[in-house]
Amino acid sequence: MATQIPNAIFNNGKSIPMIGLGTWGSPPGQVTQAVKDAIDIGYRHIDCAHVYQNEHEVGDGVEAKIKDGTVKREDIFITSKLWNTFHRPELVEGACRNTLKNLKLEYLDLYLIHWPVGYKEGDDLFPMQPDGKTFIFSDADYVDTWKAMEKLVDDGLVKNIGLSNFNRKQVQRVLDVARIKPVTNQIENHAYLHQAKLCAFCAEKGIIVTAYSPLASPARPWVKDGDIVLLEDEKLKSIAAKHSRDPAQILIRYQIQQGHVVIPKSVTKARIASNFDVFSFELDAEDVKLLASLERNERICPEFGSFGHPHHPFENEEC
Repeated sequence: MATQIPNAIFNNGKSIPMIGLGTWGSPPGQVTQAVKDAIDIGYRHIDCAHVYQNEHEVGDGVEAKIKDGTVKREDIFITSKLWNTFHRPELVEGACRNTLKNLKLEYLDLYLIHWPVGYKEGDDLFPMQPDGKTFIFSDADYVDTWKAMEKLVDDGLVKNIGLSNFNRKQVQRVLDVARIKPVTNQIENHAYLHQAKLCAFCAEKGIIVTAYSPLASPARPWVKDGDIVLLEDEKLKSIAAKHSRDPAQILIRYQIQQGHVVIPKSVTKARIASNFDVFSFELDAEDVKLLASLERNERICPEFGSFGHPHHPFENEEC
C-alpha cells in the first residue's frame, strides 16, 4: 500500500501534496524514467518548468503511468512555471499552452511566475548582454503579468497560480493588485538558508512556502571545489545517525515539519524512494533547534545575471 502523503491546504481551500519530485537539472534522457519511478513509489506531485527544457520527458512519464492504470490525471499534481522571456501579458497564455502541449495535459494544477525579473522577449531563453554576464531585460512588470496569470484560471488552463523567488515587497505588490491571490511562493530553502522573515511573511498572508533545493543542490552546475556541502555537515550527520536516517531525509523532513511543501530532485530510483521515506519519523525540538543553528545565509541560486534589474529579488537583503 502506498504511503499516504499529507497535503498542504492553499488559501483557496485546494490542496497540494507536501512532497514532490523536482526536475530542475535532471539529465536529458533520464527524466521520463524518473517520473515513472516516482509515481510507482507513491509521489503524486511533479514540479516542472519551461526553462528546464525537459517537460516533454515529464509528459511522457506521466502519460505512461496514466495509460497503464497506475494513476488517473486527477491523482497527479503538476506544477510548471512561466519563464522570464514571457512576462508580457500577451505572451502568458501562449507560454502556458506550450507547456501544456509538452506535458500532454489539458490543465496545470499550479502555474508560477518563475522569477520577478523579465528578460527580453524572443526565442533565446537567456538573452545576454555583450559582456556575457548580464541578461538583456524586458520592461514588463510582474504585476501586469499576474493579471494575465489570473486569466489562465478563468479560462480553465490552470487550477492555481503562484510565485517563485519573490521577496516580501514583491509578494505584497502582487497582493495589492490580485483578484486571485497567489497560493504559494516557491523559494530556495534549506538549513543553510532559512529565509525566516520571508517565510513568516508568507505564512501571515496565507501563502504556502514551497522549498526548492532543500538539500542545497550539491550537484548544481556552478559548484566549485571548496564550496561547503550541506549534506556533509557534521551536525546534520549527527541528527541523521540519531534517527538511523540519511542526511537528505533529515533535511526533507525538516521542511515538512515547518509546513513547507518540498521538492527534492533525483533521477536515481533508490534516491527517489529514499527521499520519499520521510513520513515514519519526526524530528524533536532539539533536532529542529540544531538545524536552525546551521543558518549561513548561503544562497545557491543568487541569479547573478539579473543584478541591476529593478525587480531583482535579492539585492535588498532586508526583503
